[in-house]
Amino acid sequence: MEEDLHNDIVYPAAVPFVLVHLAVLGVFWTGFTTKAVILAVVLYLVRMWAITAGYHRYFSHRSYKTSRPFQFFLAFLGGTSAQRGAIWWAAIHRHHHLHSDTPLDVHSPRHTGFLFSHVGWIFHNVKSEADYSTVPDLTRYPELVFLNRWHLLPAVILAVGTFLFAGWPGLFVGFFLSTVVLYHATFAINSLAHVVGKQRYITADDSRNNWWLAVITLGEGWHNNHHYYQSSTRQGFFWWEIDPSYYALKVLSWLGLVRDLRAPPQAIYEGEARVGTKVREKAARELVADFSPAEISEQIRRVWAQVPSLNQLRDHVLELRTEMEARWEGMTLPEVPSGHEVQERIKEIRTQLEELLAEVRLPDLPSLDDIRRMAAERYRESPDLDSIVARAQEILLQSVSMELVAHPA
Repeated sequence: MEEDLHNDIVYPAAVPFVLVHLAVLGVFWTGFTTKAVILAVVLYLVRMWAITAGYHRYFSHRSYKTSRPFQFFLAFLGGTSAQRGAIWWAAIHRHHHLHSDTPLDVHSPRHTGFLFSHVGWIFHNVKSEADYSTVPDLTRYPELVFLNRWHLLPAVILAVGTFLFAGWPGLFVGFFLSTVVLYHATFAINSLAHVVGKQRYITADDSRNNWWLAVITLGEGWHNNHHYYQSSTRQGFFWWEIDPSYYALKVLSWLGLVRDLRAPPQAIYEGEARVGTKVREKAARELVADFSPAEISEQIRRVWAQVPSLNQLRDHVLELRTEMEARWEGMTLPEVPSGHEVQERIKEIRTQLEELLAEVRLPDLPSLDDIRRMAAERYRESPDLDSIVARAQEILLQSVSMELVAHPA
């Protein structure tokens, strides 16, 4: 899979990205001036805020409201980061949340590897293609469509401005160096925030909270919080979780530039909020992903003789297979048992297997308590935890039963 991803990267499209990185070497020619260094720090902070508060929390999640002029200002300011237009960014990000850490995710370290999730996906034919049908709330604004089409224009204007303001050091230190650092700090949320940190909430993906990522990205490091309640303007849910992007938005709300900042319900703070059916199902499958039904069923086959009821059931499975093969060979097509009849017989045997497996304790077949301990290590206490654990055991028993029915001996 990694080879396929590698082969589908459009390398010419990566040339400007590489050139921006190479341009940083110009600092050895220009040197560092105080004015250029201050400019670089200011531009990093301002543009990081434009990405976090603008591209992410406003355009992608609509977690607060603002006026049309300020909306344009956010889109333009975000565009100076050279991370494409707000519409493209939001469409890609909404797709990420819809398929987070599944094979359909555009940048999941679990499925595509760290380097690809960090930067490679941007130049991939399919992964980097935005589905604009998911952002009709944005495409209805012609000024946003214009900025999305000419997405390099704000960055070019800023680059020229840094040169006029601080000369060559202003361009190479103030613009190029701060842009490259901004790139990788932003990309770290796609990669590192799904690998390093802790999971407070059940999200059925790999999103994690990481305090030092929160520091360098002005609050985006509370990624598990965000995946749990995406529409919240603040991502640091508790007072000790630093979130400068939210603090700035709060000040802007006092000035009347933004309004209706969303906050998590009290039930989320207290850990009493329920998760959706889709998340519960996905979390249950995550809990049993490390177990192999094939290996467990092989172990069960080795102890058939030690459990009479299982041994008897195995004989029923073999008899069914022999009977179906014999009847198939000796009967004309109209006399062959219907698919429904076969499925009913198999379903009956699978049900018996699941009941027996629930009673039999095997070293490789985790009990309800075993799965509960696994869940407690991964997630904080939740009203959904018991139902997720029960569903996880059910999924595992079903998978093992299907494996035994398919390969009884």
